Order: sequence, then structure tokens, then C-alpha cells
Amino acid sequence: MSIQSKFSKLGTDNAPGQEVRQGTAGAEGFLRGDKLSGRPVDFSHGDVDAHEPTPGAFEAFSAGVALGGAQAYTEYRGDLGIREVVGARLAGFTGAPVDARDGLIITPGTQGALFLAVAATVSRGDKVAIVQPDYFANRKLVEFFEGEMLPVRLAYREAAAGQAGLDLEGLEVAFRAGARLFLFSNPNNPAGVVYSQDEIARIAALAAQYGATVIVDQLYSRLLYPSASYTHLRAMDIDAENVVTIMGPSKTESLSGYRLGVAFGSTQVIARMEKLQAIVSLRAAGYSQAVLRTWFAEPEGWMAERIARHQAIRDDLLALFGGIEGCFVRAPQAGSYLFPSLPALAIGHADFVKALRLQAGVIVTPGTEFGPHSGDSIRLNFSQDHAAATAAVERLAALVERYRA
Repeated sequence: MSIQSKFSKLGTDNAPGQEVRQGTAGAEGFLRGDKLSGRPVDFSHGDVDAHEPTPGAFEAFSAGVALGGAQAYTEYRGDLGIREVVGARLAGFTGAPVDARDGLIITPGTQGALFLAVAATVSRGDKVAIVQPDYFANRKLVEFFEGEMLPVRLAYREAAAGQAGLDLEGLEVAFRAGARLFLFSNPNNPAGVVYSQDEIARIAALAAQYGATVIVDQLYSRLLYPSASYTHLRAMDIDAENVVTIMGPSKTESLSGYRLGVAFGSTQVIARMEKLQAIVSLRAAGYSQAVLRTWFAEPEGWMAERIARHQAIRDDLLALFGGIEGCFVRAPQAGSYLFPSLPALAIGHADFVKALRLQAGVIVTPGTEFGPHSGDSIRLNFSQDHAAATAAVERLAALVERYRA
């Protein structure tokens, strides 16, 4: 594969807010009808101004700055004292021990953790089982490192209550075909569904049976709505050396700007990730690492209130999408994503996404970013100002009617 071809696999055209921040939103095409007025809303990422960061985050950062070089130049995998604090909290949250010294690394965001984890486990020709639909970077990174993708379908639309809908037979087929890595997000990004205990148990059993490594992105596992239950893969009957869990405080806790993530689990994979991080970025930003001391230490009731606020936005948007004839959306069990499928339109899906931005001031991520079967879907991150999000989806609904087939 040529270097040009490798980088074409990364396609950042639909990266969160990229067009807007680059000033390339343009006014070309799709100006039929009047523009729909209202506050622009960028659903491609969450609004950290609408949901304030966890209390004490900035003070912890300032304390890190005050430490100077001792905090600026930590070990490549992060300050050991901070890793020990975080490791103990993560062990309590996930239900399995965390080796803070050798089995945990602090990274520049969970995106950095994902890059390092895939780089540490995938080389040319390696077969990798990935879920469709799932987080777009999973596919792009596997392709970049010249791995061979073996897709496993997530039938979230047809799944029984309490099930995410993973094709477990398809996963075993991928393992039998030679996949030695399985990569997935739980809760699923973009659909917001949570894997049941039975599904997680089966994933663990298959990984053990075929000697496969599993990388699980659990970024939204704290933002869990009432009646949903969550099972941590690493707490199941799975070899600790065969699983890497990725988490971070960027989304639920609104700490995106500090660029913090962690990966923990297999000491062999973490060691490889450290070697690569030492070359790519040396370490996660030293002063920012101090902010992790506030993670899982929020004031009593803070997380419950954060979940309640997101649930209120979720429910209002679900009601609006439910009023669009021919639209399907499954209520997310966790996280802040909606993944509605739209009815038949008189223009193509990509053109509707563009018209939505130009005519309604609403930015969404096209479903094709998450899998080839999702061409009629769009993803919205509803971690926004409540009133602005509601008004934006009302404009979206009006545009659907304007372009309905």
C-alpha cells in the first residue's frame, strides 16, 4: 500500500466540526427554500460550555503547573502517583484489579489510547474483527496499519430488549477465519446501546477459546441511564493479558480540552503502547495529568445530576424524532449519542447532511462513517444546551419534510 493510499484511509472530512473550524462550511448548493433560522448547533461533538467540567478540575491543573518540571516531565506512561490513584478507582469501578505500575498508561485523550492500542496489536495482514456500526476510528486505524477487517454486524434495530444485538455467530466466524483481535465500543458509538451480560460473557468465552485479544472502548460507561445495567469485560472470565480497556474523562465529565485518556489491562500491550508514546508524544500533557486526581472523585450527587440532565435532553429529542414519519431511532441506554435512520428523501444522504448544515445550521455526522449499512442514518451528540438542541432537531424535522421523497 502506498503512503498516499494509507493516509487516504484516515479521511477526516467528517471529523467533529472540522469544516466549521477550518472555515470551509461554504454556501455552495442546496439553497432551495428559505433558510431555517435558529442558533447553530454542532451535533458532531458535545458542548463543554453547556455542561461544565467536574468541580476542581482547573484547580488540579493549576496545582500541576505549580509543581513545574516534576509534573511536566513524568514517566512516558504517566506519573506513577497519579496512575496509582486512578488505578485504584478504576479497579473499584470495573470490578477487577488494575496493575497501576505495569498495566496502565495515561494517554493524550482516549483517541490517543485507541491509536496506541491498535498500533501495538495490528500489523500488515493481521485479521481484525470489528463491529459495524461502531466508532469510525476503529476501521480507519485498522486500515491505516494495513490490517484486514472482518466485520461483525450489530443488529441494534432488531435486537431483543436488553440486548445490543451483536452477531455472536458472526464473531466466532471471524475468530475461526483467523482474527486475533476484536475491537469494539461499549456503550456502542454511535447507537448508544449497551452489551448485555450474556453478550459480554460470550465475547469473553470466544476470546479465551481462540486466544484473541480484545480492545474495548468504554468511554461512556459512566453515563448510564436508569434501568440499564453494565457488565465490564475485564471482570468476566477472561485472561487479563488478553484485554485492554480504554476510558477517559473527556465526555461524561466535560474535560475534553485537557486531552486525557487511559488504557489498562494487558501488561504486554501497555508496554508496547508506552514505547510508541515515547516516540509520538513523549507522554500525555504533564500538567493535564494532574486533573485525573478529580476523576471518580466528584461531589456526591454530581454524576446523578449529570445523567439526569442528559436523560431529559435525550427524551425530548427522541420524542421529536418519533414524530417524523418513517424515522427509526432506538433509545440509547448510555452515552450522549442518537443514531436515527431517516425516511426516504428526494436527495442523497450526503447531500441532505450538507443541506442540513447550510439551511438549518445543524451539523451531524453521516452514518456512513460508522459502517456501510448505515447510509440512511445520522449521528447526533446530544450533550448540548437543552433548548438549542431541541430547536435544532425541530429544524432538522422541517428539512426532512422539505426533502421527503
